[in-house]
Amino acid sequence: MEIGSFIELQFAKGKEYYGDENNTARLNTGRAAVYHAFRLSGCDAVWLPYYQCDTVRGFLKRKGVSLKFYNIDSGFNPVNLNPGSNEAVLLVNYFGVMSNVRMQTLASLYRHPIIDNCQAFFAKPVENAFNIYSARKFAGVPDGAYVLGKGAQNFCEEYPQGFSSDTSAFLLERIEYGCEGRAYEHRTLNESRIDSEDIMLMSKLTRTILDSVDYGEIIDKRRENFETAQSLFGGVNRLCLQYCDKNCVPMVYPLVYEDDSLLERLLANGHFQGHWWSYLLDEMPENSFEYYLSRYIIPVTIDQRYGREEIEYIRSIV
Repeated sequence: MEIGSFIELQFAKGKEYYGDENNTARLNTGRAAVYHAFRLSGCDAVWLPYYQCDTVRGFLKRKGVSLKFYNIDSGFNPVNLNPGSNEAVLLVNYFGVMSNVRMQTLASLYRHPIIDNCQAFFAKPVENAFNIYSARKFAGVPDGAYVLGKGAQNFCEEYPQGFSSDTSAFLLERIEYGCEGRAYEHRTLNESRIDSEDIMLMSKLTRTILDSVDYGEIIDKRRENFETAQSLFGGVNRLCLQYCDKNCVPMVYPLVYEDDSLLERLLANGHFQGHWWSYLLDEMPENSFEYYLSRYIIPVTIDQRYGREEIEYIRSIV
């Protein structure tokens, strides 16, 4: 027991969104959470969509997991997905705009579904599946992920404790210096740490922060901003958002706009978002939906720090 000395940062307690101790695993990263869910499935291989961050496939390859891949069509339906009886399937809730009904329907088609909700932190877990969530895409934490599902806590005793305070100064620096310069440099160091880590338990710092967050405010603001973005961009967006309903809490507004110069203009005007997963431009056929998305998608920022003024500013650039 430590008593006295200097006073540390203090946070509210008891607000953790996924605070159930049963059937919950708290881990360091989303990619590690995918691996943990695969272990829990007991399968021999896992099918991944081509349209996904390459850090997931890279981590699974390093862990010796047998990988297979499938395409998606313009309606985000799996194509060429034929899992064997002992093969898991990773199904992605893209951009957080896929409703619970949509994800339940997809999951029901496969024997060993794993739901990737890394872009949909508040999505209701799908029953009879393992559900993965990434915290740092929705809250100011250096890392952190959850796996929810029956027996999700299994194997956790095998993982070492994670630590994140050594590379989390960028969260404080952004307040004083903004997101460029030293804050961005130190964020890069945090990303390098994450990239080099094996699967670990969620750090105490991350869990402490997540136990203090006002999740209701995040939900309300993101939904409000998404509706604003839809009203401003819906007429020009080439992406159909048919599966989004009032219960979704998206990570971004996925704008598909066929202008190769748009990203550069947005960056020049302070909107710091990039095309997602541009590596697919070198891997996928030009007539594939994955190539089309990687080339043209702009993930418009709609998080809780902003409001209509910022989204209208982005619209003026577009």
